[in-house]
Amino acid sequence: MATAVPAERDAVARAFPGGTEQVFLPGVELVRTGGGCDLVAAGVGPASAAASTAAALTAAALGGTPYRLVVCAGIGGGFPPEAPVGSLVVSRTITVADLGAETADGFLPVTELGFGRVAHFPPRSLVREAAEVTGARSGTVLTVSTVTGTAARAAALRARHPDALAEGMEGFGVAEAAVAQGVPVLEVRAVSNPVGPRDRAAWRIGDALTALTEGFGKLAPVLRSWTQHDHQ
Repeated sequence: MATAVPAERDAVARAFPGGTEQVFLPGVELVRTGGGCDLVAAGVGPASAAASTAAALTAAALGGTPYRLVVCAGIGGGFPPEAPVGSLVVSRTITVADLGAETADGFLPVTELGFGRVAHFPPRSLVREAAEVTGARSGTVLTVSTVTGTAARAAALRARHPDALAEGMEGFGVAEAAVAQGVPVLEVRAVSNPVGPRDRAAWRIGDALTALTEGFGKLAPVLRSWTQHDHQ
Protein backbone atom coordinates (compact mmCIF):
# COMPACT_ATOMS: atom_id res chain seq x y z
CA MET A 1 0.00 0.00 0.00
CA ALA A 2 1.43 3.36 -1.03
CA THR A 3 0.79 6.72 0.63
CA ALA A 4 2.51 10.02 0.02
CA VAL A 5 3.76 10.84 3.53
CA PRO A 6 4.36 9.00 6.82
CA ALA A 7 1.29 10.54 8.51
CA GLU A 8 -0.96 8.87 5.92
CA ARG A 9 0.98 5.62 6.13
CA ASP A 10 0.64 5.56 9.92
CA ALA A 11 -3.09 6.34 9.74
CA VAL A 12 -3.60 3.30 7.52
CA ALA A 13 -1.34 1.12 9.69
CA ARG A 14 -3.52 1.84 12.73
CA ALA A 15 -6.39 0.05 11.00
CA PHE A 16 -4.55 -3.28 11.00
CA PRO A 17 -4.23 -5.51 14.09
CA GLY A 18 -0.94 -6.19 15.80
CA GLY A 19 2.27 -4.22 15.77
CA THR A 20 4.42 -3.05 12.88
CA GLU A 21 7.99 -3.60 11.83
CA GLN A 22 10.31 -1.78 9.48
CA VAL A 23 11.56 -3.69 6.48
CA PHE A 24 14.43 -2.34 4.41
CA LEU A 25 14.57 -3.43 0.79
CA PRO A 26 16.72 -2.11 -2.08
CA GLY A 27 15.47 1.36 -2.89
CA VAL A 28 12.55 1.37 -0.48
CA GLU A 29 11.66 1.24 3.23
CA LEU A 30 8.45 -0.55 4.20
CA VAL A 31 6.32 -0.75 7.30
CA ARG A 32 4.86 -4.24 7.65
CA THR A 33 1.70 -4.61 9.71
CA GLY A 34 0.63 -7.57 11.78
CA GLY A 35 -2.25 -7.95 9.34
CA GLY A 36 0.15 -8.82 6.53
CA CYS A 37 0.02 -5.48 4.74
CA ASP A 38 3.17 -3.68 3.57
CA LEU A 39 3.01 0.12 3.63
CA VAL A 40 5.35 2.59 1.96
CA ALA A 41 5.47 6.37 2.26
CA ALA A 42 6.23 6.71 -1.43
CA GLY A 43 6.73 10.47 -1.61
CA VAL A 44 4.72 13.39 -2.93
CA GLY A 45 3.76 13.50 -6.60
CA PRO A 46 3.36 10.90 -9.33
CA ALA A 47 7.04 10.49 -10.17
CA SER A 48 8.21 9.73 -6.62
CA ALA A 49 5.18 7.53 -6.00
CA ALA A 50 5.82 5.53 -9.16
CA ALA A 51 9.51 5.05 -8.36
CA SER A 52 8.91 3.87 -4.79
CA THR A 53 6.03 1.60 -5.76
CA ALA A 54 8.08 0.05 -8.57
CA ALA A 55 10.97 -0.58 -6.18
CA ALA A 56 8.69 -2.33 -3.68
CA LEU A 57 7.01 -4.42 -6.37
CA THR A 58 10.33 -5.46 -7.89
CA ALA A 59 11.89 -6.36 -4.55
CA ALA A 60 8.88 -8.48 -3.60
CA ALA A 61 8.83 -10.27 -6.95
CA LEU A 62 12.56 -11.00 -6.84
CA GLY A 63 12.16 -12.27 -3.28
CA GLY A 64 9.56 -14.79 -4.39
CA THR A 65 6.61 -13.11 -2.63
CA PRO A 66 5.01 -10.91 -5.28
CA TYR A 67 2.16 -8.62 -4.30
CA ARG A 68 -1.31 -9.43 -5.62
CA LEU A 69 -2.78 -5.95 -5.12
CA VAL A 70 -1.54 -2.36 -4.79
CA VAL A 71 -3.58 0.34 -3.06
CA CYS A 72 -2.80 4.04 -3.24
CA ALA A 73 -4.16 5.57 -0.04
CA GLY A 74 -4.17 9.01 1.49
CA ILE A 75 -6.00 12.24 2.00
CA GLY A 76 -6.93 14.62 -0.79
CA GLY A 77 -9.26 17.30 -2.05
CA GLY A 78 -12.91 16.51 -2.70
CA PHE A 79 -15.22 18.05 -5.27
CA PRO A 80 -18.28 19.44 -3.50
CA PRO A 81 -21.03 18.62 -2.98
CA GLU A 82 -20.51 14.95 -3.91
CA ALA A 83 -17.36 14.45 -1.79
CA PRO A 84 -17.58 16.57 1.37
CA VAL A 85 -14.77 16.97 3.88
CA GLY A 86 -14.43 13.84 6.03
CA SER A 87 -15.91 11.51 3.43
CA LEU A 88 -14.18 8.60 1.73
CA VAL A 89 -13.76 8.14 -2.02
CA VAL A 90 -12.89 4.94 -3.89
CA SER A 91 -11.52 5.11 -7.43
CA ARG A 92 -13.59 3.68 -10.23
CA THR A 93 -11.11 5.38 -12.57
CA ILE A 94 -7.63 6.74 -11.81
CA THR A 95 -6.97 9.60 -14.23
CA VAL A 96 -4.00 11.88 -14.69
CA ALA A 97 -5.60 15.28 -15.22
CA ASP A 98 -2.72 17.53 -16.27
CA LEU A 99 -0.53 15.37 -18.51
CA GLY A 100 -0.81 16.87 -21.97
CA ALA A 101 -0.59 20.26 -23.65
CA GLU A 102 -2.23 23.64 -23.19
CA THR A 103 -3.36 25.01 -26.54
CA ALA A 104 -5.26 28.06 -27.76
CA ASP A 105 -8.32 25.82 -27.89
CA GLY A 106 -7.86 24.45 -24.39
CA PHE A 107 -6.17 21.47 -22.74
CA LEU A 108 -5.32 18.36 -24.76
CA PRO A 109 -4.58 15.13 -22.86
CA VAL A 110 -1.44 13.31 -23.86
CA THR A 111 -3.47 10.61 -25.61
CA GLU A 112 -4.75 13.20 -28.09
CA LEU A 113 -1.13 14.02 -28.88
CA GLY A 114 -0.58 10.39 -29.84
CA PHE A 115 1.21 9.19 -26.70
CA GLY A 116 0.71 7.07 -23.62
CA ARG A 117 -2.44 6.72 -21.55
CA VAL A 118 -4.28 8.86 -19.06
CA ALA A 119 -6.46 6.41 -17.11
CA HIS A 120 -6.38 3.13 -15.22
CA PHE A 121 -9.43 1.15 -14.19
CA PRO A 122 -9.41 -0.78 -10.90
CA PRO A 123 -11.21 -4.14 -10.81
CA ARG A 124 -14.94 -3.52 -10.69
CA SER A 125 -15.58 -6.19 -8.07
CA LEU A 126 -13.03 -4.65 -5.73
CA VAL A 127 -14.40 -1.13 -6.22
CA ARG A 128 -17.91 -2.37 -5.51
CA GLU A 129 -16.92 -4.29 -2.37
CA ALA A 130 -14.77 -1.42 -1.07
CA ALA A 131 -17.55 1.11 -1.52
CA GLU A 132 -20.12 -1.18 0.12
CA VAL A 133 -18.15 -1.92 3.28
CA THR A 134 -16.87 1.63 3.82
CA GLY A 135 -19.86 3.65 2.65
CA ALA A 136 -17.56 5.49 0.26
CA ARG A 137 -18.63 7.02 -3.02
CA SER A 138 -16.95 5.62 -6.12
CA GLY A 139 -15.93 7.68 -9.13
CA THR A 140 -12.94 9.23 -10.81
CA VAL A 141 -9.96 10.24 -8.68
CA LEU A 142 -7.76 12.75 -10.48
CA THR A 143 -3.99 12.82 -10.21
CA VAL A 144 -2.45 16.28 -10.52
CA SER A 145 1.11 17.54 -10.27
CA THR A 146 -0.15 20.97 -9.20
CA VAL A 147 -2.87 21.02 -6.55
CA THR A 148 -5.96 23.00 -7.53
CA GLY A 149 -6.14 26.38 -5.78
CA THR A 150 -8.70 28.39 -7.73
CA ALA A 151 -12.37 28.12 -8.54
CA ALA A 152 -11.57 28.50 -12.24
CA ARG A 153 -9.29 25.47 -12.31
CA ALA A 154 -11.72 23.41 -10.25
CA ALA A 155 -14.47 24.24 -12.73
CA ALA A 156 -12.22 23.37 -15.68
CA LEU A 157 -11.35 19.98 -14.17
CA ARG A 158 -15.00 19.19 -13.53
CA ALA A 159 -15.87 20.21 -17.08
CA ARG A 160 -13.30 17.74 -18.46
CA HIS A 161 -14.05 15.06 -15.85
CA PRO A 162 -17.73 15.32 -14.83
CA ASP A 163 -17.59 12.25 -12.60
CA ALA A 164 -14.47 13.38 -10.69
CA LEU A 165 -14.91 13.11 -6.93
CA ALA A 166 -11.43 13.86 -5.64
CA GLU A 167 -7.90 14.84 -6.55
CA GLY A 168 -4.55 13.68 -5.22
CA MET A 169 -0.95 13.73 -6.39
CA GLU A 170 0.12 10.08 -6.43
CA GLY A 171 -2.57 7.73 -7.75
CA PHE A 172 -1.66 7.62 -11.42
CA GLY A 173 2.04 7.13 -10.62
CA VAL A 174 1.24 4.23 -8.30
CA ALA A 175 -1.07 2.77 -10.94
CA GLU A 176 1.55 3.03 -13.68
CA ALA A 177 4.04 1.08 -11.56
CA ALA A 178 1.50 -1.57 -10.59
CA VAL A 179 0.07 -2.13 -14.04
CA ALA A 180 3.55 -2.37 -15.55
CA GLN A 181 4.04 -5.49 -13.42
CA GLY A 182 0.56 -6.89 -13.99
CA VAL A 183 -0.74 -6.08 -10.51
CA PRO A 184 -4.25 -4.62 -10.04
CA VAL A 185 -4.54 -1.25 -8.33
CA LEU A 186 -7.07 0.72 -6.29
CA GLU A 187 -7.05 4.27 -4.92
CA VAL A 188 -8.77 5.34 -1.70
CA ARG A 189 -8.88 8.97 -0.56
CA ALA A 190 -10.25 10.59 2.60
CA VAL A 191 -11.30 14.15 1.86
CA SER A 192 -9.44 16.80 3.86
CA ASN A 193 -10.50 19.91 1.93
CA PRO A 194 -12.71 21.09 -0.92
CA VAL A 195 -11.13 21.32 -4.37
CA GLY A 196 -11.08 25.01 -5.22
CA PRO A 197 -9.74 28.25 -3.71
CA ARG A 198 -6.86 27.50 -1.38
CA ASP A 199 -8.15 28.10 2.15
CA ARG A 200 -6.01 26.44 4.80
CA ALA A 201 -8.50 27.38 7.51
CA ALA A 202 -11.00 25.05 5.85
CA TRP A 203 -8.66 22.05 5.83
CA ARG A 204 -9.50 19.19 8.19
CA ILE A 205 -6.41 17.03 7.93
CA GLY A 206 -6.89 15.38 11.33
CA ASP A 207 -10.48 14.47 10.53
CA ALA A 208 -9.42 13.06 7.16
CA LEU A 209 -6.68 10.94 8.70
CA THR A 210 -9.19 9.60 11.22
CA ALA A 211 -11.59 8.79 8.37
CA LEU A 212 -8.73 7.01 6.60
CA THR A 213 -8.07 4.82 9.64
CA GLU A 214 -11.76 4.05 10.11
CA GLY A 215 -12.23 3.32 6.43
CA PHE A 216 -9.34 0.89 6.26
CA GLY A 217 -10.53 -0.78 9.44
CA LYS A 218 -13.64 -1.77 7.47
CA LEU A 219 -11.75 -2.35 4.23
CA ALA A 220 -8.96 -4.56 5.59
CA PRO A 221 -10.97 -7.83 5.47
CA VAL A 222 -11.94 -7.12 1.86
CA LEU A 223 -8.33 -6.52 0.87
CA ARG A 224 -7.20 -9.72 2.61
CA SER A 225 -9.86 -11.90 1.01
CA TRP A 226 -10.13 -10.34 -2.43
CA THR A 227 -8.85 -12.38 -5.36
CA GLN A 228 -8.19 -11.20 -8.88
CA HIS A 229 -11.30 -12.62 -10.50
CA ASP A 230 -12.37 -9.45 -12.29
CA HIS A 231 -9.94 -7.53 -14.46
CA GLN A 232 -12.47 -4.99 -15.70
